[in-house]
Amino acid sequence: MTDTPLENMAPIFRAGTSDAEIEAAALKAMQRRKQAVLFWRLVILVGILGAWELAANRLWIDPFFYSSPSGIVMRLYEWITEGTAEGSLWFNLWVTMEEALIGFFAGSIAGVLVGIGLGRNQFLSDIFSVYIKAINSIPRVVLAPIFIMIMGLGLASKVALAFIMVFFVVFANAFQGVREADRNMIANARILGASNWQVTRTVIVPSAMSWIFASLHVSFGFAIIGAIVGEFVGARFGIGQLISIAKGTFDAAGMYAAIILVMLVTLLAEMIMTMIETRLAKWRPQQHTDMQ
Repeated sequence: MTDTPLENMAPIFRAGTSDAEIEAAALKAMQRRKQAVLFWRLVILVGILGAWELAANRLWIDPFFYSSPSGIVMRLYEWITEGTAEGSLWFNLWVTMEEALIGFFAGSIAGVLVGIGLGRNQFLSDIFSVYIKAINSIPRVVLAPIFIMIMGLGLASKVALAFIMVFFVVFANAFQGVREADRNMIANARILGASNWQVTRTVIVPSAMSWIFASLHVSFGFAIIGAIVGEFVGARFGIGQLISIAKGTFDAAGMYAAIILVMLVTLLAEMIMTMIETRLAKWRPQQHTDMQ
């Protein structure tokens, strides 16, 4: 059995080393690792952007189709200082965020409630499972024209699509999290006289929290996708509308600039979600996070 990378990085201490020295050395090793991770992240980012800029300047790639990092920065600066053809950049960004946030919260709450409810009730699960599977088999993005036809070009159609994108992801994880709850803990709670509600609140829900948060980390990105796809199909404002206009005018820099805006907002939401999860799940044992 080979050593893991963490074992290879672990320092070797001499006999008689105090606990304080071991802890200090471990903290220094963790700090060095974080600095190394940050350094290589920056190196890779600078390398990719530098190669992209060089390829565009030397015409190794066609700037008309691929633009360049400098062109994208200039388009973002123009949007920030002068606005867009559809109004202020911040207004368009807020429209998309409003649609995504409403759809995200509504879809998450509904997904958690339905997932826990069906996970706790086998009879209802057997009844509704076939309908849920049938609806889940439909590619969600194809629902955008239907929602726009029914609800119009405003907020409701984009929220509905974001809701659908989020609901099934959260529902599936919440349902599976309930099914994976420790049966011994449930049995012990029953022996102590806990009611169904008490078992659900004190055993089932905490047990499923890891599954639920895992889905929430990715579902906000799906909410953004739902809002933007809806705007792309038909809208008056929003980042998706900016992408559609940029596509129609062959503005590659504008398309990439809008995509980068969405990416930055999604990364910010991921950071906020991680902070919330850390505060709500303090009871969990601390786990090593190699990928953070």
